Amino acid sequence: MNPSATRTLRPRPPAVAGMFYPGDPAALARDVDEALAGAHAAPGTPPKALIVPHAGYVYSGPIAASAYATLEPVRNSVRRVVLLGPCHRVAVRGIALPSADAFDTPLGRVPVDRAAVAALADLPQIVTSGAAHAGEHSLEVQLPFLQRVLGEFSIVPLAVGDATAGEAAEVLERLWGGAETLIVVSSDLSHYHRYEDAVRIDRATADAILALDPALGHDQACGATPIAGLLTVARRRGLAAQLLDLRNSGDTAGDRRRVVGYAALAFRQR
Repeated sequence: MNPSATRTLRPRPPAVAGMFYPGDPAALARDVDEALAGAHAAPGTPPKALIVPHAGYVYSGPIAASAYATLEPVRNSVRRVVLLGPCHRVAVRGIALPSADAFDTPLGRVPVDRAAVAALADLPQIVTSGAAHAGEHSLEVQLPFLQRVLGEFSIVPLAVGDATAGEAAEVLERLWGGAETLIVVSSDLSHYHRYEDAVRIDRATADAILALDPALGHDQACGATPIAGLLTVARRRGLAAQLLDLRNSGDTAGDRRRVVGYAALAFRQR
């Protein structure tokens, strides 16, 4: 008998269900489906990579939906999602994989791609940290959208801590794959500026991303490191970026005195 077949599965339970998004499965499915139905699916070939915000759905859900709406044509071909987001709660040197074998959400269980995890084992920037993933929302909030727009898929969840853009790019190159692999970078933009200032700052950040300029600071995007890694690889591989949506919490559900910026972008072959 294969020993791995009898090994007890170690799932990561949802940490922000009922806070960042509904904890009830029916309510969550309804909210995600309504956001997707209200999103404009931008024309173009299916994306290889997305940048998607990760705030509570009431704030950033409509912007996230504009990215995920582009995946309908690849619903049955994407089988692996490489998911990168910043660490918010636990400091990590490098890029952390989880100790879990799967991630649970109210919509079900998503397995971790153990073969992909093994393929990263020799990279010095890769560490394993259950603590870094346990309370982290930046990756978790992407999963219900992915569960509604894709068929069966596995994930490679990567919490990016104190790492360089080059280290993130090396990981992406290792896992780039073909049409079966989608890259998702989870990031919000500027934090807690007045509405008018945030609009200006975030527009400049979006323009830099569209130009595939990796010289981004964490004051521009909390996920600046994985974004820069993606931009580095996108430039090498001839991808072009498309801006799908650019708004902030003052446009969705918050007041305009201190807002958080959100952008959705797709990366396609030129």
